[in-house]
Amino acid sequence: MKKVFTYFFSVWLTTVVILGMISCKKTENPIKFRKGTFPDSITNLSGINSAWDDYNIALPVLGKSLPVIFSSNRGSSGGQFDLVQGVITYLFDQTNGNFSVNSEITNDPFRTSLISKLVTPGNDFGPNSLYSPIDGFEYTLVSSVNSSGNLDFYYAKNLPVFGTSVPEVTGPFPVSLLNSGSDEAYICFDTNQDSAYFSSNAGGNFDIYLHKKPAETSMDTWLSQNYEPSTKIDLISSNGDDKCPFILRKVMVFTSNREGGLGGYDLYYSVFSKGQWTAPVNFGPSINTASDEYRPVLGGDEEFTNIYMIFSSNRSGGQGGFDLYFTGIDIPK
Repeated sequence: MKKVFTYFFSVWLTTVVILGMISCKKTENPIKFRKGTFPDSITNLSGINSAWDDYNIALPVLGKSLPVIFSSNRGSSGGQFDLVQGVITYLFDQTNGNFSVNSEITNDPFRTSLISKLVTPGNDFGPNSLYSPIDGFEYTLVSSVNSSGNLDFYYAKNLPVFGTSVPEVTGPFPVSLLNSGSDEAYICFDTNQDSAYFSSNAGGNFDIYLHKKPAETSMDTWLSQNYEPSTKIDLISSNGDDKCPFILRKVMVFTSNREGGLGGYDLYYSVFSKGQWTAPVNFGPSINTASDEYRPVLGGDEEFTNIYMIFSSNRSGGQGGFDLYFTGIDIPK
């Protein structure tokens, strides 16, 4: 009997040891990519594009789901440009490295209210949104045709959206500080929000201008001051038309029809280094074509190794007119 017990105890102990070894074996980690990468292939945002001209996109929020506002003449079948809303969503699979981006037209109550304040009887271009930590308001700026036929800046303001509440949107108010009587369009701000950059043809052709904002001055107080001349950025401006600046950290992207491009308007970048902007660099044939590339904007995500750019182009193969496109780029050094 003792031998039988010893035998079964030995079998039991061996089984326990084997099961313990099996349970302690590490399972293979399914995550192959710790961070995502925006692919450098160019994707047509077909879910928000139309057969008409769609461009001048703005990115009010950065994240995996991007609410966007952009200019389009779809509502007038190719005539007047108004503001349209949508959302862009991107996904990266950490197990296999697959990336996808989707887009669709939306009808969000807040953005509907915001657009209703900013849309004018004339063309509305170049929307841009930002949050001001000085006064706690969100600002959306747009360039619209005034009664004299020139493009002027206007802005609306609202408290941030929380939950399902729709905050009151006030405006539009003219940006009297920057409006010169010429065409002003495509405003953006640097990371610290102490400098505004925009396009103006006050000098004849379109150039990129800079206007410094005093520290601790609220955005609406500053924008509503009396007109003051802005400074043209000579290192970026050319004999052609230079438009649509957009800044992410120390990188500025813009569009230009200057000599030496691939045709029409091309996209360029410049890096802020040692207190000034470097000579512009053409993005080259991986992004630019013989057609027009227009109004680039940049976005980032800490979970990705690079940044993305959304721009518009009337290149062949789109849905008609100007379409919006999405691509990943490496941050220029």
